[in-house]
Amino acid sequence: MHTVEQTGKGEAMRSALGRTRSRRIGTIVVVGVAALGAAALGIGPALSAGRGPVPLVTKTFRLFPNPAFVACAGSNAKVSAKVTSGPLNDTLTLHLSGFNPGLNFDLFTVQNSNQNSDGSPVSGFTSFGLAWYQSDLHVGPSGNGTVSIKTILLNQIFGFDPAVGLGPTNTFHVGFWFNNPADAAACGFTGTTPFNGEHDAGPLAFITRPSAKFDLGPLCTKPVSPGVCHP
Repeated sequence: MHTVEQTGKGEAMRSALGRTRSRRIGTIVVVGVAALGAAALGIGPALSAGRGPVPLVTKTFRLFPNPAFVACAGSNAKVSAKVTSGPLNDTLTLHLSGFNPGLNFDLFTVQNSNQNSDGSPVSGFTSFGLAWYQSDLHVGPSGNGTVSIKTILLNQIFGFDPAVGLGPTNTFHVGFWFNNPADAAACGFTGTTPFNGEHDAGPLAFITRPSAKFDLGPLCTKPVSPGVCHP
């Protein structure tokens, strides 16, 4: 469960995303009821203590453009991120500047980046791996945008599904996709990707790169060895 704070949305944006918002609110209510049930069974404190002691950590990093779609996002577009740890969850804030006005994006944490640490494309890249939908993003008339989310992020963000044989899998990268495929059509994009609430999004716009030494995304602050992060 996570909460989202965002600035710069107008009435038209709220109307356009109303369907997605209503579904998300419904999800939050269900999770809240489940949490109350857990408390009634006496397991609430154990859930609350699941993270253990969390020292205060603040990390800043950049997101980098998908080269094929720079012109459609904004030739001077830049994205910076800041994550601050907390006792129950962490806060990630993204700042966007220099974008083409009025664009909408969908923010995910993902398992894999399609860029190497030096910005070169990953050879034979086929999949972003496990992906978690975190928030919507809106760019205002000035070409700027800001969004904050609160969830488990640093070192411990993961998902799993025993039904399909997926063990605990971390999503240490942050990326966002064009919400409307038409916004990337001028850059040669056709078709859709599943990276929005309706599963009809456009291509990747920006994403993080792994560290050169450990090949891990920036949401890992305690690397142990290449590909391994201490939780």
